[in-house]
Amino acid sequence: MKTTWGERIFDGGNIAFLTIFGLTTLYPLLYIITLSFSTPADAMAMKFYWFPLHPTLMSYEKVLAHPDLVSSYVNTLIRTGVGIAISLTMTAIIAYPLSRRTFPHRKLIMKLFVFSMLFSGGTIPMFLLVKNLGMLNTLWALVLPGAVSAFNMIVMRNFFEGIPTEIIESARIDGASEMRVLMRIVLPLSVPVIAVMALWVGVAHWNQWFDALIYTQDNRWQVLQLFLRRTVVDATVSLTPGEDMNRIREEYTPESLKAATIVAVTLPILFLYPFIQRYFVKGIMLGSVKG
Repeated sequence: MKTTWGERIFDGGNIAFLTIFGLTTLYPLLYIITLSFSTPADAMAMKFYWFPLHPTLMSYEKVLAHPDLVSSYVNTLIRTGVGIAISLTMTAIIAYPLSRRTFPHRKLIMKLFVFSMLFSGGTIPMFLLVKNLGMLNTLWALVLPGAVSAFNMIVMRNFFEGIPTEIIESARIDGASEMRVLMRIVLPLSVPVIAVMALWVGVAHWNQWFDALIYTQDNRWQVLQLFLRRTVVDATVSLTPGEDMNRIREEYTPESLKAATIVAVTLPILFLYPFIQRYFVKGIMLGSVKG
């Protein structure tokens, strides 16, 4: 079919708009990466370059050698891994029975979950609850309060409802229990939505800092984003403690150190996303067919 002039103009406008939008989105990241590899003279010039004029790794050497960054990386990896495992386990255990139409009080429970999406107790009651449970300054304060998301549960439940009931019924006829049906049939058929849930939960834990700020009073469980905030925004963490200022100005600037910190914190999650994105659209679409 031949396209009309109106369609060509519309397509051209879309391409131009998306190109400009993409460049606008890419510019801040490219600027930060360029600044992190720049020499002090290039960084202080306050000009934008597509590539560093005189590339140097001094800023990264200083940032990666900071002991708080290493410990924050370890804490964030532990938090993300444990958080994903707990969240997926609890979400699947809740979503599966709610996906079965024979489950008693199914609609009432779903209404309560939807209600929790609209209203919450607030920060202070949550802090008091975490404190009274003795979870302050522990890993559990970072992974348990938000372990189950009502939205994620609804998406997973809708995906489970799309699995043919004949498969589940045949397993029950063979004597399989509900837990065995979930573990051996439902979950293996739900890899797309599980991958999407893992991506959402992992990104949320990786980017979270506020709960670590209020639930931890020391650096034992300081996470990457909290380290980044204290370094870049609050300036309460020094990347060059006890060093001569003249030497610092010759090798790196505070701006290049902050830029290197941002890149070091951001790149791991950016590298992980391409390996999971093929499940993203499929999992969302299949998980949103039924209400």
